[in-house]
Amino acid sequence: MQWVDLMLPFQFGFMQKAFVIGIMVAIPTALLSCFLVMKGWALMGDAVSHAILPGVVLAYIFGLPLLIGAFLAGMLCALMTGFLTTNSRIKQDTVMGVVFSGMFGVGIVLYVSVRTDLHLDHILFGHLLGVSDDDLWLTAMIAIPVSLVLMLKWKDFMLHSFDEMQAKASGLSVMILHYGLLTMISLGVVATLSATGLILAIGLLITPGAIAFLLVRRFSHMLWLSVVISISAMVIGIYVSFFINSAPAPTVILILTFWFILAFGYRMARLNLATGQAES
Repeated sequence: MQWVDLMLPFQFGFMQKAFVIGIMVAIPTALLSCFLVMKGWALMGDAVSHAILPGVVLAYIFGLPLLIGAFLAGMLCALMTGFLTTNSRIKQDTVMGVVFSGMFGVGIVLYVSVRTDLHLDHILFGHLLGVSDDDLWLTAMIAIPVSLVLMLKWKDFMLHSFDEMQAKASGLSVMILHYGLLTMISLGVVATLSATGLILAIGLLITPGAIAFLLVRRFSHMLWLSVVISISAMVIGIYVSFFINSAPAPTVILILTFWFILAFGYRMARLNLATGQAES
């Protein structure tokens, strides 16, 4: 294959936009994935991503921007989960399953009962190769502030994720951190709406942090490594999908999954080696 052929994906405008929006989405979702993994909130990202669908459909019905409906639906899901967990004996993971499946069901019912120009495939799986300039600007308006907040306040969110009582004793507002993180999750999912869609957003919100958790021990290292992993998987996935004629978003998720398997294997090999050395 000639060198010019390898550079072919970068010569098309729609591919250039796909790379740009993919990188913008990769940074905040990678940072969020570290906090979700450490706090045990993996299902929260899943719940919010599924719960956004009714908000998108209702926003379309009332002529509102889809991102506003998506954000409000995501926040409603997060608040309902917190309220039900606090005021019932049901565990949080069970509440999340009930809430996100219920809201996702509402979204499907609304979608099939209303005549709409929305393509369900684009909502669920994204439309990475068809993003517009408006999509780029809206994603940037969400991704950049979320990334900055997480990078500037990562120590506060880290302490809250590890030990809420210690965070409170240190003078931090646990409630602000709690609902601030929920807001960041909702905004992160909304930012991925045009790129990966609702279903595959969960992969970006969990897998980079999980891979970094297997490879490093310090949380600060975990943050930057997850960003590198997410950006590289996004660029490689979009690039490879051009040549194999596959959808970019699922290709990105497959690459992240493959890297997780490699990281897990590497971690197990190191543990077995350390165990063998200790026994000898």
